[in-house]
Amino acid sequence: MRPVTIVAMLAVVATTAAQCARTSASGRDEHRVTAERGRYLVESIGCGDCHTPKKMGANGPEPDTTRLLSGHPEGEQVPPPPPPKAPWIAGTTWDMTAWSGPWGVSYAANLTPDQNSGIGIWTEQMFVDAIRTGKHMGISRPILPPMPWQALRSLNDEDLKSIFAYLKSLPGVSNHVPDPIQPTATH
Repeated sequence: MRPVTIVAMLAVVATTAAQCARTSASGRDEHRVTAERGRYLVESIGCGDCHTPKKMGANGPEPDTTRLLSGHPEGEQVPPPPPPKAPWIAGTTWDMTAWSGPWGVSYAANLTPDQNSGIGIWTEQMFVDAIRTGKHMGISRPILPPMPWQALRSLNDEDLKSIFAYLKSLPGVSNHVPDPIQPTATH
């Protein structure tokens, strides 16, 4: 090969590599911005109020940030809820990770990207479908109260995808949340 041809080929390779690096960096920046928007939405909407276990602090219950958005603690046993007495129809545990009412008992889900106990195997579309339909994974059992999916489904796709990007950016927390309990078993 002639030296001019080799130089031309190296220039093409270098230019292509530089374009790929810029595209890759641009994609990472875009994903970071999307996840930051998701963090903002998750914090503003108050997802951690129910999905983050609490610990007792100097001023009362506070979020346990080591278990951020990991749902009802798997080892925490709660007694059967008291029967609802009008006008009250719902009750919750002290940390708001378990709720009871006419629907039975529901537990806040693990929203971390843990592969076995969180949303690690979920796709972005599954997450969007779950919020839009009120069905676990977009196709399964109903998402139970107090999860406000009916209000969240009005968020646009960009917002829901941002929330998903943020949740997937969190450290995974292995925490198997109990299955919901049917209402007949609670009364």
